[in-house]
Amino acid sequence: MTNDLIAKAAIDRRMAEIITPVIEDLGFELVRVRLMSGKTTVLQIMADKPGGGIEVDDCAEISNSVSAILDVEDPILDEYTLEVSSPGIDRPLTRLKDFDAYEGYEAKIETAELIDGRRRFKGTLAGVDGDEVLINVEEGTIGLKFDWLSDAKLVLSDDLIKEMLRQRKAAGTLPEDLDQDAFDEIETESSSEENR
Repeated sequence: MTNDLIAKAAIDRRMAEIITPVIEDLGFELVRVRLMSGKTTVLQIMADKPGGGIEVDDCAEISNSVSAILDVEDPILDEYTLEVSSPGIDRPLTRLKDFDAYEGYEAKIETAELIDGRRRFKGTLAGVDGDEVLINVEEGTIGLKFDWLSDAKLVLSDDLIKEMLRQRKAAGTLPEDLDQDAFDEIETESSSEENR
């Protein structure tokens, strides 16, 4: 069963059913799929390597394989553009294991319904407990059932950037002589919108 955070709408879940085996056969993981309808229809696929560090060539390989299967299955009636991307540094958290993997990092979480009078939570991820995502907010550590979540993503921070660079260096996808200290400190956004 595909979780709603990976594929929200019924058509997205159908797309996930079709493309997940293709992506997994190539050695990647599906992070998110969205079919966006506007002036043009865009199928957005976000994928990653199990250890992180997906590259442009990997995205091209996924795009070619997914295009081939979609030509056969033909689930989208309109003409569409296929976009395959990496999750990025401030990645969406779409699977329960993501919340465990990024324990200690700051995240923004939204719930579908009001929980104690609010839907938005910003704090430090504290792992998972069964089917609950734990997050340290001002009031203390709270548990939110994974099924309650409508959106979740990491907040861009210096620590997160350093960790991503470290992972990519370890995976051999960054130059060894890259000076991480040469990067500017990032500006963090004000917290006025947090508890809206």
